Amino acid sequence: MRKLIIAILFVATTLISGSFMTSCSKVPITGRQQLALLPESQMMSMGVANYNEFLKENPLSNDASKVAMVKNVGQKIAAAVERYMRENGLSDRIDGYKWEFNLVKEDNVPNAWAMPGGKVVIYTGILPYTKTETGLAVVMGHEIAHAVARHGNERMSQALLIETGGTALNLALNQKPEQTRNLFMMAYGLGTQVGISLPYSRTHETEADRLGLIFMAMAGYDPHEAVAFWQRMSQAGGQKPPEFLSTHPADETRVKNLREYMPKAMKYYKQ
Repeated sequence: MRKLIIAILFVATTLISGSFMTSCSKVPITGRQQLALLPESQMMSMGVANYNEFLKENPLSNDASKVAMVKNVGQKIAAAVERYMRENGLSDRIDGYKWEFNLVKEDNVPNAWAMPGGKVVIYTGILPYTKTETGLAVVMGHEIAHAVARHGNERMSQALLIETGGTALNLALNQKPEQTRNLFMMAYGLGTQVGISLPYSRTHETEADRLGLIFMAMAGYDPHEAVAFWQRMSQAGGQKPPEFLSTHPADETRVKNLREYMPKAMKYYKQ
């Protein structure tokens, strides 16, 4: 199935080879080549619109201490991201970002997400698993890494290519705004029901783990906490499918990868 999807994407992209050649970029830190057909300005515009709509429909937490912790951790991670981008000549990747951090009152859902443009939402349901400010930094670093790495753009580009067959992409975007909006919402997990979001691939998840470790380390948080957090999360659910049937890394694979990345992340923590 995975090979079939790859083949479909290859055929689709060859149909718009001009767009493909001008829409490749490299993910910071990992250097992976990625396809991003949608202008990032458009992604940020959709992000702001959907973020504001989400906040209208979902009550914010009134727990002052927890809200303050979310905003404090978020600001530290954001400052770390900005510093990394500046020091590596990548500041243009986050041009137009206006950071916001909100805690949503949703106790039964352990979730969090970050929009292009720096809009970040944490659900109160994930706090029992983060436990501490450092645990929260693991989640914030991971979710912000998804946004900075433009994984949502990549997922939307792939989905649109499959749906349009690689033809009339601009037409599809302009004439099917509701379909585009739905893809955006699914790509960024805007919802509380299981299965509403397009799952990040194992590549995206692993990449966000790696970037997130460095961002939290630069923000002054010990990246070792990432291992403990994901171990707690692995014990939260029921029976999980084998790794080859899942888009997420198996729990033991994720922990193994985190430990392998740790020495590099610790270099940033000790600076």
